[in-house]
Amino acid sequence: MQTFGEYLETLENREHREYLAEVLSWVEKKFPGLEKRIAWSQPNFVDHGTFIISFSYSKKNLVVSPEAAGVRKFSDELDRLGYGYGSMTIKFPWDKPMDYELLERIIRFNIEDKKGCETFWRK
Repeated sequence: MQTFGEYLETLENREHREYLAEVLSWVEKKFPGLEKRIAWSQPNFVDHGTFIISFSYSKKNLVVSPEAAGVRKFSDELDRLGYGYGSMTIKFPWDKPMDYELLERIIRFNIEDKKGCETFWRK
């Protein structure tokens, strides 16, 4: 699997595939400087060689991974909004509209926070 399109073709649920395609397209348009990459069999966005965010599929959710710092930064808001999350991931339910405003702030935080980062992951 080399492209986001190839990844999307692996999703059997047409509605989930279309939802994720829309989200990935939005990220590409909103953040044209980010590099698209398939890693760990999922779509990732990278900035100057450092991880910014990835997206993966689960039956009930679109799982977004902004690293632990990205989850911690927004944990109070995630609690208030009722989103499930773990130490490294946030769960966006397939049956609710994507919260693009929140997603934008998460991505912007990671881009800004990792400006001087010279490694793929935070240390």
